[in-house]
Amino acid sequence: MSKKFDPSKFHLLEADYSKPLLEIPIELKKKIINRLTILYDSFKAKKWYPEVERIMKVYYAHKTDTMKEWEKRFNPKDRFTEKDVVLITYGDIIKNRYKKPIKVLSKFVKKYLKNVINTIHLLPFYPYSSDRGFSVIDFEQVDPRIGSWEDIINLKKDFKLMFDGVFNHISSKSRWFQEFLNGNPDYQNYFIVLSTKEMISEDHLKLILRPRTTPLFTEFDTINGKKLVWTTFSPDQIDLNYRNPKVLIRMLDILLYYVRRGADIIRLDAVTYLWEELGTECAHLKQTHETIKLFRDILSFVAPHVAIITETNVPHEQNIKYFGNGYDEAHMVYNFALPPLVLYTYYTKDSTKLTNWAKTITKVSDEATYFNFLDSHDGIGLLPAKGILDDKDIEMMVLKTLEHGGFISYRTDKDGNESPYELNITWYSALNNEDEPEDEMIKLKRFISSRVIALSFMGVPAIYIHSLFASKNDAEAVLNEKQTRSINRKVLSEKSLNEILRNESSHSHKALKMLINVISKRVKEKAFHPNAQQKVINIDKRVFALLREYEDSKVLVIVNITDAEFDLNINLKHYFKNNCDLVNLITEQKISYKDSNLLIKLKPYDYLWLKGY
Repeated sequence: MSKKFDPSKFHLLEADYSKPLLEIPIELKKKIINRLTILYDSFKAKKWYPEVERIMKVYYAHKTDTMKEWEKRFNPKDRFTEKDVVLITYGDIIKNRYKKPIKVLSKFVKKYLKNVINTIHLLPFYPYSSDRGFSVIDFEQVDPRIGSWEDIINLKKDFKLMFDGVFNHISSKSRWFQEFLNGNPDYQNYFIVLSTKEMISEDHLKLILRPRTTPLFTEFDTINGKKLVWTTFSPDQIDLNYRNPKVLIRMLDILLYYVRRGADIIRLDAVTYLWEELGTECAHLKQTHETIKLFRDILSFVAPHVAIITETNVPHEQNIKYFGNGYDEAHMVYNFALPPLVLYTYYTKDSTKLTNWAKTITKVSDEATYFNFLDSHDGIGLLPAKGILDDKDIEMMVLKTLEHGGFISYRTDKDGNESPYELNITWYSALNNEDEPEDEMIKLKRFISSRVIALSFMGVPAIYIHSLFASKNDAEAVLNEKQTRSINRKVLSEKSLNEILRNESSHSHKALKMLINVISKRVKEKAFHPNAQQKVINIDKRVFALLREYEDSKVLVIVNITDAEFDLNINLKHYFKNNCDLVNLITEQKISYKDSNLLIKLKPYDYLWLKGY
C-alpha cells in the first residue's frame, strides 16, 4: 500500500443507497451465524444475524467505486512489507498553544519522518475521563482538545493509520453507563452487575486473572439502589457485557465506523478480558477468540485491507494463540516477550536466553506476523517473559529499574499476593543509568543497538515517539499526576522540541539522526519483509545474531550486546555464496574477508547488517 495520497482508501461521508447493496455470500452468512451460535445459541444467532448484515451493508454503501476496484487488486500477502514501520504516539504529545495538537503532530511527522515511518498508531484520541485516553466517554468522537476527524483524515494523506478499539470497557462518565445508572432498561444489561459480593464465591474470585491491584468490583449508586459493577482495570473503566448480543452489535458498528474514518489497523486493547465467565480465569476464553474471528471474517469481506492487532499482555504461549490458525484471527499480535528479554540481555551482557527464545519464533502465515516493539505508552511488561525468565531474573530487572530511576507496577496474584507486573521507565533510561560516568556515545549506541534487534526481527517494527528522542525519565510527571506510567508520557513543546532537534550537539538530535539512518536502510531491504525467513544463530553469547532472507535479498544481523571490544570470527560459507561481495548496509561500507573467513573487530554495542551480493 502506497504512502502517497490514494483516494481509493477514503469513504463517502454519507451512505449512497442509489447503487446496488452489498450481497453476502451464503458461505459467509453460514460462517457468521456459526460464530454467533458459539457465542450465544442458535436462536439468538438467527435473531441477530440480520443486524450484522445490515451493518455490513451500511458500511459498504460508504465505499467509493475507486475503493471497490482497488480492493479487487489487494493481495493480503502484501498487507505488510519491509516498508512498514509504526510510530506509536498520543495525538497530543507535542503541543503548541495556538494550534490543535493533531495538526502539530502532523507537521512534525511530515517534517522529520516522511519516507522513514509509514504508519502512525494514534493512541486513543476520543473524549475520555481517565487513564490517558483508555477510559473512553464517546467511541465515535475525536476529543476536541486534540483535533477533529478532518485533521485525522488529513494525516492519512501521508501515512497509514492505526486506531485503538478500546472495546473491553467504557468510561463511567459515558452516556451508556449514565443511562444504566438512570435505570434506562435498554442499558441494564450492557454491564456486568451484582447486587452483593456474595453472589460470587471466593473460589471463583480466586480463579479470575487480575492485571491490576484495584478491586474487581466497584459500587455505584443507581436509581435502583446500590449496585456492584465489574471493573477489571479501574473504578472509572466499566467492563462491557458481551454476553449481551446488543453490546457485540454496537461494537461491530463502531469497528466499521473506524474503518470509514481512516483506520488501516485496529488495535483491540485489553482484548484478553473481553468475555467473562464465572468458574474460569475470565481471560483467553473461547468466546473472546470467537469474537476476534468474527471481526476478522467481516473485515476480510467488506474491508480486506484493514488489519486486526491484539494487545494481550500475557505469557508468550498464550499470547501467540491469538493468531488462530494464521488466517482466521489476528493479523498481528504484540510481541510482548521481546522488550523484557532484550532488556534482560543488555543487563546480563549475555544473549543466550534471548537467542533460545528467538529460535521459537517462526513464520505464522503469509497473512499474519508479529508486532515488534520495545517501549510504548505503557511500561515494560514482565508477565510475557514468564516461563522464559525465572523469578531471580525478574527480581534483578526490578532492582535495575529502581536503580535507573524507574518505578514498578504490581498486580494481585491468585494467592492474594502482589507481584511485579510492569517496569515503568523510558527505554533509554532502562538501558542507561544516569549516575554512571559513561561516554554519551556509548549510551546512545547501547540504546540504538537494542532497537536494531527489534528492527531486524521477523514482523513489523514499532517505535514509541519518546524513543525517537531517547527521552529520559520524567519523574516530575509521576509526582504531579500520581501515575507511574507518566514517567514516559511527557508532553513536549513544539518550539522546544524543534530547537533541540536543530542543535546537532544535543542528545535528542543525535538519537533521531542515528535512528533515521537505520530505519531508512531497513525499509529499502527485502530481507526485512515480514514473510522473510529468519534463522537465529549462536555465534557468541556476547552478540545477538540472525539471518533474514527473502527472494534474492539476504542479510546477516550482528549486534554486540556488551560494552566490550572483541574479535568475532564468522565462517561466511554458512550464510552466503562463495566469494560474494559483502557490505554493511548501515554504514554502506564494503567488508573485506579471505577464504570465507570474516574477522570483525566489534566495538562496544556495534551493530551490523551484512548483505551479500
